[in-house]
Amino acid sequence: MAEALVRFEGVKKAYGPAGGGYAVRQLDLEVEKGELLTLLGPSGSGKTTTLMMLAGFELPTEGRILLEGRDIARLPPHRRGIGVVFQSYALFPHMSVAENVAFPLEVRGVPRAEREARVKRALAMVRLESFGERRPAQLSGGQQQRIALARAMVFEPPIVLLDEPLGALDKALREEMQYEIRALHQRLGLTMMYVTHDQAEALTLSDRIAVFEGGLIRQLAAPRRIYEEPANAFVAGFVGENNRLPGVIVEEHDGLARVALDCGPDVWARLVDVQGEGNRCVVAVRPERVAVAPVAAEALDEWALPATLKEAIFQGDHVRLRLGFGDGGEILVKRAIGGGQLPEPGGPAALAWEAEHAHAFAA
Repeated sequence: MAEALVRFEGVKKAYGPAGGGYAVRQLDLEVEKGELLTLLGPSGSGKTTTLMMLAGFELPTEGRILLEGRDIARLPPHRRGIGVVFQSYALFPHMSVAENVAFPLEVRGVPRAEREARVKRALAMVRLESFGERRPAQLSGGQQQRIALARAMVFEPPIVLLDEPLGALDKALREEMQYEIRALHQRLGLTMMYVTHDQAEALTLSDRIAVFEGGLIRQLAAPRRIYEEPANAFVAGFVGENNRLPGVIVEEHDGLARVALDCGPDVWARLVDVQGEGNRCVVAVRPERVAVAPVAAEALDEWALPATLKEAIFQGDHVRLRLGFGDGGEILVKRAIGGGQLPEPGGPAALAWEAEHAHAFAA
């Protein structure tokens, strides 16, 4: 593994009076050179505090923050040499686009000729080289965000931090900018740390995702692994949709468990962070992993569950099916458009999924 560009070692951040609690409870994290690492979590989970401690706008209560092997935990922001992009863009309205991008170079005493050359390159990176004379108010939200990115990159920092930079954009523009940032990262080999609470955004952008809850990282892994192999019930519930079916483990075999669901049926699932017959657990299975057929379960194999379609909602590229099964149980299924015949409302249906695609977590 390459030497880490950034390393958090035993970092904690207390808030309020003594003993009042921690925004970050225990952080040991490495950011590799050239990667895009996303900090993902709900409000108050510690992700933004982590970013702000690296940027220098918050000081850690304990621990060290190393940048290229140098402890920067007590350095002021302007001496860290880190690029930061905020949700509000923070562009100077009285300056032109070129002047905004040149500002970090000017305060660093870069000669004028070199400033102009770097500004030109930075604007070309974000495909706005002809906008240098405009003012920020003359730009769209997406263009302003690109200028903020150019300004953060123009002095060639070792890492660029992005604090929910797309939060103010509409859905279509937000999705477009996600691909812009991803392409820019890959083309230039930039190291980026990105904060968001948007799961889809994190999955789209990231080389790795750190999922935060309660000031702790609950899982750190590549996007596909976070989605397909969540480490605990919190990650499974926070990243993407999941059906959560409570029950009791009645049998274990080769890493799998047969679980008696509270609503009646027995199902198989992969053991994750719970084991032992008689222990309560929650079986999580994603809606797209559940197969549904418009036939009575008896017509299929022994593990098919009898169900009844309660509701079908058309959502463009897929249909969301809400089905009842067992004694008061309910499950959500996503079926791609053109994915076969659907059950009739109120009519019989059969449910099934592969045990490898279901996960048993501690309740």
